[in-house]
Amino acid sequence: MIWWIALRAIMAREALRFVQQRARFVAALVRPLIWLLVFAAGFRAALGLAIIPPYTTYISYETYIVPGLCGMILLFNGMQSSLSLVYDREMGSMRLLLTAPLPRWFILSAKLVAGAAMSVLQVYAFLGIAALFGITVKPWGYIAALPALAITALMLGALGLALSSLIKQLENFAGVMNFVIFPMFFLSSALYPLWKMAESSQLLYRLCAVNPFTHGVELVRFALYAQFNAPALGWTVLALAVFMTAALRGYDPARGMMTKKG
Repeated sequence: MIWWIALRAIMAREALRFVQQRARFVAALVRPLIWLLVFAAGFRAALGLAIIPPYTTYISYETYIVPGLCGMILLFNGMQSSLSLVYDREMGSMRLLLTAPLPRWFILSAKLVAGAAMSVLQVYAFLGIAALFGITVKPWGYIAALPALAITALMLGALGLALSSLIKQLENFAGVMNFVIFPMFFLSSALYPLWKMAESSQLLYRLCAVNPFTHGVELVRFALYAQFNAPALGWTVLALAVFMTAALRGYDPARGMMTKKG
C-alpha cells in the first residue's frame, strides 16, 4: 500500500511540474512540427524512399519521419527529466526523496515511469496535430503504438537517469545533453532508412545499427502499423536494462556519486 501511495505521489509531482511548465510542453511539440512541416519539405525531393517494411506502398517523406519525430519527443523529454533530477539534487529535494523508507530502485523506477508517462502523452498530442495535416495511420495503430512508446520512453528515460547520476552541476548538463541527444538522433533511422546510410558509409551504418535509439524508433514505426518487430523490442529492452542498472549503481551511496556529492 505504501508503495502505491509513493508512486501516486511521485507521479502527481511530475504531472504538476508538467502542467506548470507549459513552455516545455509547447517546445516539445514545436520542435518536431518544424521538422515535419519545414525540413521535410526540403528533404522530400532529395530522399527517394523505396518500399520497405512496415510500409506496403510508396510513402511520403513526411510519413516516414513521423515515428522518428515521436522518438525525438521521447529523447528530449528523457533528457529533460534527468535535468530535473540534477536540479532536485542541487536543491536537496532529491536527497530527501532517496532517504524515504522505500527501496532506492523503486523510487528511481517511479520517477522513470512518471517521466515516461508525460513523454507518451506529448507524443500522442503530436500525433493528433500530425493527423490534422493528413499524416495518419489506422486507428488500431495508435493503440498498438502505446506499449512501444512506453518501452522506448522508459529506455531513453533510463539513459537520462544514468547521466544524471554522473553530472554534479546543473550548468554542465546542457553540454552533456547536446553530446548525447544529437549523435543519437542523427545516427539513427529517425530521418532516413538505414539502407540509405549504408550506401554512403559502412561505418556510419554500423553506428546507426548499434544505436539503441534506432531500435526504439523502429519499434514505434512498426507498432504504428500494428506490426511486431521482435529484434527492435529485444535491443530496446536490453538497452533499458543496461541504462537502468547503470543508474542504480550511480545512485548507490556505496559506490555512486551521491557519496562524492556529500
